[in-house]
Amino acid sequence: MRDVLIGAETLRRWLENPAQPSPLVLDCRARLADSDAGLGLWREGHLPSARHLDLERDLASSPGVRGRHPLPAHDTFAATLRRLGATPQRPVVIYDDMGGQLAAARAWWMLVQWAGHPAVRVLDGGLPAWQAAGGALEAEAGSIEPDPSDWSPSFDDTAWVEADEVFSSRALKLDARSRERFRGEVEPMDALAGHIPGARCQPSAGNLDEQGRFKSAAELRSLLPGATDTISYCGSGVTACHNILAHAVAGLPLPRLYVGSWSEWIRDPARPIATGD
Repeated sequence: MRDVLIGAETLRRWLENPAQPSPLVLDCRARLADSDAGLGLWREGHLPSARHLDLERDLASSPGVRGRHPLPAHDTFAATLRRLGATPQRPVVIYDDMGGQLAAARAWWMLVQWAGHPAVRVLDGGLPAWQAAGGALEAEAGSIEPDPSDWSPSFDDTAWVEADEVFSSRALKLDARSRERFRGEVEPMDALAGHIPGARCQPSAGNLDEQGRFKSAAELRSLLPGATDTISYCGSGVTACHNILAHAVAGLPLPRLYVGSWSEWIRDPARPIATGD
């Protein structure tokens, strides 16, 4: 298993130990139906010293022909990381309140796979696990603005793919959405229902146990295909990152991300659509 998760008890001891350098903690809570919800949740209460990292404003650019959550420009995301005080030397811990299924996994992918940060962990179980471990929360008034950094990441654009490569590639395509959305029975977010032909349904919710924590590496290896050439997608390139993170936890080869995902795929009527299983 790669060193990509951190338990709530371990993080709490880390933050309470003045002898250890403090990690940069990023609160990535979000609600797809409400673009302002994440900031509101952060203001109500967050982990000590945590900064807010917004799905819509920091982890994506404006929606359009490239999908609902296209990547920001290199310079834009680099500026966000500098504003937060991120450096390759300072460990980062990321959390949300949905077991990483929303923006925490997306932030992990952008920091590690795209920007090349060497030490990023996702809080296993997220905010509920932190509170269950007796971890305290603080409000916005108790937060201190970080000193900005001068980090200029070297971005790896081979970690993600365009729609044309998805269309032509023989790679296994993993769809992280629910089985109902995969089959085309429901579609709450996008104009058309269905999936990319030939894709395999691999719902990201299946990566977690009943407590919202990641299943063991052995369990994940039994669930995930473990193919050497895989493309992960979802509705808009967010929960697809959870499947990539699950591969990392399991110690399997990491899929590439189709950032535009279904919300971009359906923009071109020439692209085929499949329904059913």
